[in-house]
Amino acid sequence: MDIDFTSFFKQYEEILAMADKVFERVKNENSECVKCKTKCSDCCNALFDLYLIEALYINDKFNKKFKGSEREQLIERSNIADRTIYKLKRKAYKELESGKDENEILSKMAEERVRCPLLNDDDECAFYEYRPITCRLYGIPIAIGGVGHTCGLSAFTKGKQYPTVNMEKIHDKLYEISVELVKKIKSRNVKLADVLVPLSMALLTIYNKEYLGIGDINKIDTKEKQEGD
Repeated sequence: MDIDFTSFFKQYEEILAMADKVFERVKNENSECVKCKTKCSDCCNALFDLYLIEALYINDKFNKKFKGSEREQLIERSNIADRTIYKLKRKAYKELESGKDENEILSKMAEERVRCPLLNDDDECAFYEYRPITCRLYGIPIAIGGVGHTCGLSAFTKGKQYPTVNMEKIHDKLYEISVELVKKIKSRNVKLADVLVPLSMALLTIYNKEYLGIGDINKIDTKEKQEGD
């Protein structure tokens, strides 16, 4: 990735800092309920997608952090996870087309478990300092679409009031940053900010000018042809 996204990454890191602060506050106020601990990997098997800004950030940090055989191993694990996720999403899409209730499909998808490619053999995150926002907030109450969720291993009592993170507000901010980024780089792909991808795909994708829709497509094709000759 040879494009400077520094200003957008800074905005994203501000959201990361906010998420970490909120998690610590809820954890301190409800220490008996939050069960997060080292080598607890329940959140490392959950399915979720990333907005463009988060995918770009994680891809950038991943490429800078990992080299050689370690990187190759993580890429292979990402390929395995991505194929599994694709099959699950394809199945869900077919069920939706067949007329099955969308909420039922989403509930079923939420129960699916796919091991994160960044979870090492010691059940620890190899990318902890750059982990996604969803990972940072897992373990405390969150709300999506007005429905509350929390880690199944936590001790939060159903029906009791707790500080709850509105994930839609965070998603709105991530989308807003992604839209601004697409406009800034003058991408031909005006809907690029609408594309959500799983972590595995974010690690595998080459976010070059062609993918991002930057520049004259004819010039890019010509350059690639010349390099191939």
